[in-house]
Amino acid sequence: MFFKKVRSLPFQVMLIAGMCWSGASFAQDKEVDKIKAAAAVINDFSEMKENIPSQLLAISKGIIIVPKMINAGLIVGGKHGKGLAMVKKDNGEWSDPVFISITGGSFGPQIGVQAVDLVLVFKSSKTLTEIGKGSFTLGGDLSVAAGPMGRSSSASTDYKLEAEVYSYSRSKGLFAGITLNGAALSVDSKANSTFYSDFTNANAVFENSQISNGAIDELRDQLDALN
Repeated sequence: MFFKKVRSLPFQVMLIAGMCWSGASFAQDKEVDKIKAAAAVINDFSEMKENIPSQLLAISKGIIIVPKMINAGLIVGGKHGKGLAMVKKDNGEWSDPVFISITGGSFGPQIGVQAVDLVLVFKSSKTLTEIGKGSFTLGGDLSVAAGPMGRSSSASTDYKLEAEVYSYSRSKGLFAGITLNGAALSVDSKANSTFYSDFTNANAVFENSQISNGAIDELRDQLDALN
């Protein structure tokens, strides 16, 4: 009997190890799916008649993409979504993504539930590189304005970027208005630790991480195509 128990032990260990590996792989697949969803959002934006102006993207230093953020309300509204942030390096290339979450509330006449694709364009990368130090409140710590639209610039379009962040939201193929004041942006530590085995902070990913990944490469290609 003892001999049989000893022989069965390696199989039990292998079974447990396999289950752990499968769980880790599944968890990482979720983050890859978020990257693919973000690429799909940018591709959908690029196919719309009224697009994020290429001139705005050319001078931008960072971007946040939140696919299917839930925007719900009945007098008191709430928002929640998970997405990713990227910064533009000095050579013009986009960094690897840092996974983030957005949560917030608002007051006013509102009713119903809506899923929107949200894109935030940053005029500076500093805010995103410091996001690991704590959450940022849109409309509080950061000024947010509805982004100008149009594939080409015009004399009436504000490209001075007086706001720190420009927001774009899309619902069912159309641009949708959304109030972001009071919503908090923070690093999704669990998602980042799952995707990056050596994750320490957001800035380290932005500056040093160089992952060879088809999903990330596709997202970079979609962003470059908007310019």
